[in-house]
Formats: sequence, structure tokens, C-alpha cells
Amino acid sequence: MSVQTWTFLLVGITFALYIGIAIWSRAGSTKEFYVAGGGVHPVANGMATAADWMSAASFISMAGLISFLGYDGSVYLMGWTGGYVLLALLLAPYLRKFGKFTVPDFIGERYYSQTARIVAVICALFVSFTYVAGQMRGVGIVFSRFLEVPINLGVVIGMAIVFIYAVLGGMKGITYTQVAQYCVLIFAFMVPAIFISIQMTGNPVPQFGFGAALNDGSGTFLLDKLDGLNRELGFAQYTTGTKPLIDIFCITAALMIGTAGLPHVIVRFFTVPKVRDARSSAGWALFFIALLYTTAPAVAAFARTNMIQTVSNAKFADLPAWVNNWKDTGLIELEDKNQDGIVQYVADKETNEFVPDRDIMVLANPEIANLPNWVIALVAAGGLAAALSTAAGLLLVISSAISHDLLKNAINPNISERGELLAARIAAAVAVVFAGLLGIYPPGFVAQVVAFAFGLAASSFFPAIILGIFDKRTNMQGAIAGMIVGILFTALYIIYFKFINPEANNAENWFLGISPEGIGTIGMVVNMVVTILVSRLTPAPPENIQDLVEDIRIPSGAGKAVAH
Repeated sequence: MSVQTWTFLLVGITFALYIGIAIWSRAGSTKEFYVAGGGVHPVANGMATAADWMSAASFISMAGLISFLGYDGSVYLMGWTGGYVLLALLLAPYLRKFGKFTVPDFIGERYYSQTARIVAVICALFVSFTYVAGQMRGVGIVFSRFLEVPINLGVVIGMAIVFIYAVLGGMKGITYTQVAQYCVLIFAFMVPAIFISIQMTGNPVPQFGFGAALNDGSGTFLLDKLDGLNRELGFAQYTTGTKPLIDIFCITAALMIGTAGLPHVIVRFFTVPKVRDARSSAGWALFFIALLYTTAPAVAAFARTNMIQTVSNAKFADLPAWVNNWKDTGLIELEDKNQDGIVQYVADKETNEFVPDRDIMVLANPEIANLPNWVIALVAAGGLAAALSTAAGLLLVISSAISHDLLKNAINPNISERGELLAARIAAAVAVVFAGLLGIYPPGFVAQVVAFAFGLAASSFFPAIILGIFDKRTNMQGAIAGMIVGILFTALYIIYFKFINPEANNAENWFLGISPEGIGTIGMVVNMVVTILVSRLTPAPPENIQDLVEDIRIPSGAGKAVAH
């Protein structure tokens, strides 16, 4: 069967599965809509959390970034994985014990202020919409190549699918759909990686194949070969970094702290029955995430090596079909500038004739390696699963921020449960449409957009949450001031360098040499300093709030210390 037939078959089966699960697990109450009734098993929740968090950026774009950036791309691996350790140890159990549905709910109650709640709602919407733009773009890319439809139509199809199971099933439907999506995406990521690892190194374990010698009889190690190819073409050496150390540190920290402050990930820990289960499900999620994240560097190296050897110095007339297939989507630029009929793939932009989009590397990898058509289609299904799972989680955060935090807790406290559930579904439907528009007009490539979202989460939510748990003295005035200053500083920095003056977007003009992807770390520090200073200069929180902070730090079932 052709790639397109296999894709229609596999994508059709998986979509039918997702919609079937959504219908089976349709939410009948606000608790089921927001937190799946609070009865999800830790292992299932860990799998759903992994799918929720491993977005199109993780599946589609991260290995593509590493394949082009080499060593510098490691910041995404370290940042996103390290953030989960922060989340599991510092936040998940305490937030679960606090017992609120959403992050704005926690901030509103902890800081005894509707203003704090509304600021948190605005931050949640800003972060979530930035993040969801990358997911919808990922959906459009997959559809445009494998179902041969325009990217924008692909985004619309993705919107329709997410609309069905996010609006109908709420968190209950999304959770069990995400379990299925995790199984699809991890299988789709691992199968081609194992195939290519055997093909290139003879080792069936990609993580070991990454550091092994090529099986072409030369005895050359894969990374040595890749370093040599990059040098020949004028690119930076694959295993050597070019970014300033401070920027590497700040991007890694922003991704770590942003992970721990992402509202759609934090809400997952309210879906388990007990506080202990929140920590357990975080551990399971880390295991499920590690399967993909330890494989991604190998996939990046395999794809980069195969692509260079396939394209560089090849005749335009003899290029394999995958090049023209991706060129038709607009994600590969190909031009014979010197009219010699030979592809010049080099670092020099003036003479370079082949420009692949970073987001195609994982999706095109099986085609580049000449794997069977069913494997190519499987990767397409996996990319869709990754993008749709995260998009659904984000849309639920947007929906609950509007219906629960804004409407129920700030505007109309007397609204009935049925009215709140209807409002949540309407908000989710509107959010789907807006998310689709962001996918059609994205502010950057997938992983870059997601990095911005993490920076915004780091600079807005993280200080308010961490100080809310561990510092009794942090008060309403400090939290509000910190969130506003932190997110404004970070957002304005990103907007200036990415949209107002992109020509100035280089290390010479950055503040302290820190890129827009890493500025969230400075925004977080600014937020933290402002929060602490303002809190110390204004009245302490009420006694009941201070007692509440003490209580959420004491493990369930533990008594208070007795003096002897």
C-alpha cells in the first residue's frame, strides 16, 4: 500500500479510538470535566501526563532542533526533563493536598484575592494560547505532508478532532484519550528509531547505537562521522556548542522552571485520588517521558547523517521522492542557484541551495532511511497523537480558567453546576477556534513557540506557586506585583526581538547575552525579587492563610512535632 493509504488507515483508526474513548468517558459533572472525578490510577495518570507534556515540540520538533543545533540543542533535553523533577519534588504533592482544581484557583485562595486570581487567569490564558499555537501548527504540518492537504486545512481538521473529545469529555475524556495517545506516540517514535539504529550501527537499542560505530566497515563512530560531514559543509561541529554559556544556562533553567509552572501539567495531579498518588504519578510520567527523551538524540543524529549523505552533492534530477514531497508542502526550499544541476548543501546562505524546515526531521526520517510505508504512516499518527494530546490539555486549562476561575469564582459565584459545565464547554469551543487561528498564523517554528510558552510560565506562575507553598510571609500584594512584572518583562523582551526588531535578534544585542528563549529565567528572578520585596513592605497574610501554608507542607497522617 502507498504511504497515503497507510496514513489514512492508521490515522483513521487512531482518531476513531480517541473519539470512542471521549464518548465512553463523557463528563457528567464539573469535577469530571475539570479533574476527571479525581479517581485516575497513578500509572494511567503518569501515561496521560507524559502524553500531555510530550507535545508536538517533543515528538516532532525537539529531535529536529538537536539535528541542526547539535550540542546546543541539549538545552531542550535537560530543561524539559529536569523540570519534571522539580515538579515531582517541589509542587505536585503540595498542590494536590491543597485540593483546588486549577492554578488560578490555588493562587486566588492562597493569596486571598480575586485580583490575584484574575491576574493568574490572564497569565494562564497567555501561556496556554502561546503553547497551543505550536501544537496546532504541528497538526497542520503532519496533515499537509501525509494526507496531502494544505497546512491550514490540516489545522482545521485537527481543530475538529480536538473539539469533539475536549468539549465532550472534558478532563475525564482527555485523560483516557491521552493514555491511548501515549501508546501511539511512543510506539511511533521507537519503531523507526530501532529500525534505523540497526540499519546504521547494527545495534537495536537507539540509545547505544547513538554512540556506536557505523556498520559500513569503516570503524568510524556515528558522531565522528557527523562531525566530519558538518565541518566539510561549513556547519558548526555537531558535538561542540556555539551558544554563550549564560544563554545555555538560562534557556535550560527557563524550560525547567517553566515545566514546573505549566498549568496544564499541574492540573493533572488533581486527577488522582490521594496526595501520595500525585507523587507516584509524577514518577511514572518521568519514566514514560524518558523513553522518548533518551531516544531523541539518536534520532537526531541518524536523521542528520542520512539527510546530508542523501542530499549533499546529489543531482537535482536524482533526488529521492521525499525531497519533492516535502518541497510541495513548502517546508523544504530547493533552488539550483548556480545552474550546475548539483545540490550545494552548505552553511553559507548565499550559495546554499537546500533549506529544510527543522520541524520535518522526525517526520521525514523514515522516508530518508527508506523504511517501509507503514512505518512512515505510523510516525504521522504519532505526531498527531503528540500534538492533539497537548492541545486538548491546554484547551481544558483555557476552558476551566474562564468558566471556573473567572465566571464561577469571580463574576457569578451562584452559577449552577449545570450552567458552569455549559460555560466550560462553550469556552473550550471558542478556545479551539482561536487556537486554530494561531496554528494558521504561528509566531515561530513549533519548538521555538513552545520555548516561549515555558519562559512565560516560568516568569509568571512559578514564583507565586513556590513562595505560596514555602513562604508564609508572601502576601497578596507581593504575588500580584510579581506576576505582572515578571510576565510583562518576559513578554515584551520576546515580542521586541521576535516581532518588532527581528534584525537585532543576536547575542550582541541581547541583555547579558541571553536569547528570547532563555529570558524567562531573568523574568522569574525579577518576579521573585519583586514578590519578596513587596511582601515584606506590606502587611503579612492573615493567620488562617499562614496556618494553611503550614498545613499543606505536613504529610497526610503526620502529627505535629512534640517538644520534650
